[in-house]
Amino acid sequence: MRVPVKKLREYPWILRPFFWNQKRKYGAILQPGLLWARVPKLFGAVAVLYGVLDRKSSPLSPVLRSLVTVRVSQINWCRFCVDINSATLAKRSGSMEKVEKLSQWKESDLFDEKEKVVLEYTEAVTYSDQQVTDELIERLKGFFNEDGIVELTGLIAFQNLSSKFNSALDVPPQGFCELPNDRSDNNQA
Repeated sequence: MRVPVKKLREYPWILRPFFWNQKRKYGAILQPGLLWARVPKLFGAVAVLYGVLDRKSSPLSPVLRSLVTVRVSQINWCRFCVDINSATLAKRSGSMEKVEKLSQWKESDLFDEKEKVVLEYTEAVTYSDQQVTDELIERLKGFFNEDGIVELTGLIAFQNLSSKFNSALDVPPQGFCELPNDRSDNNQA
């Protein structure tokens, strides 16, 4: 990593419950969490935003949220994010099939129409050489109300923030998901 994490005892005591929860949930304290926690207020803001976006009452299903987070992670070359988000997608979808086909989603029959329009939107928001069109928003409205579109956009923006942060600081994968190769396919549309 380009910036080292601190020793656990060097972080404010107020953050230790977050680290304990990560260790309970993932079996390890997440390296990005330790980096964000170097600035405790920033860590708190990111943790709250993530909690809002990944809540049970979200209008976006857990599988759909995971498809978005993995695809953004692939595009931004975030090895840590691909690792952890792929493991979450595999768990939520019940198999590795969608994880393995995600970078070629346009050519796959594995994804339904809702997933395809969401992935198209995800790429339009994430790739700098693409644009979100009114036509694409109208297709999203076939599946989501306006609040749902705002939440989807917030999730895509958050994952871009997270994956760009981790990629810039060269956060390595932590071994959550065995992938066919170390570097995710970054097929640009």
